[in-house]
This record gives sequence, C-alpha cells and structure tokens, in this order.
Amino acid sequence: MAHLIAPSLLASDFANLQRECEMLNDSEADWFHLDVMDGMFVPNISFGIPVIDFINKHAKKTLDVHLMIEQPDRYIKQFKSVGADILTVHYEACTHLHRTLQAIEQEGMERGVALNPHTSVELLEPVLEHIDLVLIMSVNPGFGGQKFIEGTYRKVERLRTMIDSRGLETKIEIDGGVTASNARKLIDAGANALVAGSFVFKSDDPKRTISELKNC
Repeated sequence: MAHLIAPSLLASDFANLQRECEMLNDSEADWFHLDVMDGMFVPNISFGIPVIDFINKHAKKTLDVHLMIEQPDRYIKQFKSVGADILTVHYEACTHLHRTLQAIEQEGMERGVALNPHTSVELLEPVLEHIDLVLIMSVNPGFGGQKFIEGTYRKVERLRTMIDSRGLETKIEIDGGVTASNARKLIDAGANALVAGSFVFKSDDPKRTISELKNC
C-alpha cells in the first residue's frame, strides 16, 4: 500500500484558508491534518470546531483531526458534526482510553491514538485491536517547526512488529519534523502516513513538495 501524506493546516496561511484548502484538493495529498490545541494539554492554542467546520466546506479529502486537548470525550460528537473522518486522542489525556475509543467508533469515525515522544508503544498492547491509527509524535507536541527526534524510527519499528504480529491493519502516522530527508526512512521503518506542516506550507511550491513526499 502506498503511504499517505497529510499536510498540517496549522502551518498554512490562515488569511487565505480557502485557497490553501483548494491547493490541497488539487495536490497529491491524501488527508487534511487538523491540529486542535487547548493551551492546557499543550502550551499552545490553535483552532477548534468553527474553523474545522469552515475547512470541511471546502475540503474534498479525509479530515484527519488530532486532538491535543484534555478530556477529549467532551467533544467527540461535535467533531463528528463538523466532518471529522479520523479522530485522534492522546494516550496521555485519556483516563479511560478504551471507553473513549468506543465513543469515537459509535460516532462512525476512525479511532486514532497519539503518543508523545516519551510514551512507549507497548502501553497500547491492551487496546491495539480497537485502534485504527496510531500517531507517533516525532517532536514534543504544541508547536510547529521543531527538530525531528531520532528515536522515532525505533518506536515505529517496534509498533510495526506489534501490529503485524497480530494481523492487524492499524495505520502508523508520524507527526513532527517530517521532511524529504527522513520520509523514506520512516516509511521503511513501517509508517503508513506522514504529517508535514512547515515543510509543505513554507516551501516555494507546496504542491511539488507534497508530490516529493508522496513519491519518495
């Protein structure tokens, strides 16, 4: 299966958000990656439900929503109502992760779980069969443009072994510091999807950059 590219709109030009959506629609991108931050779980505030509702009106591709928020269960229905196709919550933010995953599934969305750099993939063993996507943070969450953490490759390899040994189809997504220089190595380690923000939107030709990542 070809790997997926999910440009992060957190790095896009918000003064021209409709234009940015149309650019992604016309590119080789597979998903729109949408980072929601509450200023509590992470030290930054991004955007929320009204902005995703706007994006949904213009996006023609999968909305991959990444919740970097505390108590995400409060908003599962609302994110479904504005078009989320994949809803990813943080392992570290969920006291009752299995119940949260059930609630996401009941709303008809794919179930994602994100892991911060310090969180071991082995902690997902009890619930791996209930997860459609694992998002491995390859930087500390909260801000774009950070340097890639090299230990990510080993985490991806361990998680790929866990998934394959169970015969599961759970996807592995990487978020943070992804560029053309490390994309191929991440795919070879076992990743299925790559999030790229600044590398795409700050480039001279975002569509060409997306194509480079897609065809690496």
